[in-house]
Amino acid sequence: QVQFVESGGGLVQPGGSLRLSCAASGFSFSAYTMAWYRQAPGKQRELVASITGGWGGGNTNYADFVKGRFAIARDNAKNTAVLQMNNLQPEDTAVYYCNLGSGYSPLAWGQGTQVTVSS
Repeated sequence: QVQFVESGGGLVQPGGSLRLSCAASGFSFSAYTMAWYRQAPGKQRELVASITGGWGGGNTNYADFVKGRFAIARDNAKNTAVLQMNNLQPEDTAVYYCNLGSGYSPLAWGQGTQVTVSS
């Protein structure tokens, strides 16, 4: 059974940092590009960052609005993807999800983890 369990969200002041973690199970994690997405209230879900899998994997890609602030990584031995978020801004407030990269049909979405950036 495919499952994503996201954690690490919370309330942080502008300029602060959070580290999100995603525990994945039920599929061949190491073979796939993994990605973090986010959905703010009243907005569509959007791609934040991705990291390739398979042989020669580990290549990363970021949405322009997080470049230089966020970093994605993966641990294939633990079936885990992480998102280090620095210099958070109020516009980063959203529920963050992990799933396969945007080139695939998404698997069942997890509950996500809420990130709130506010003073």
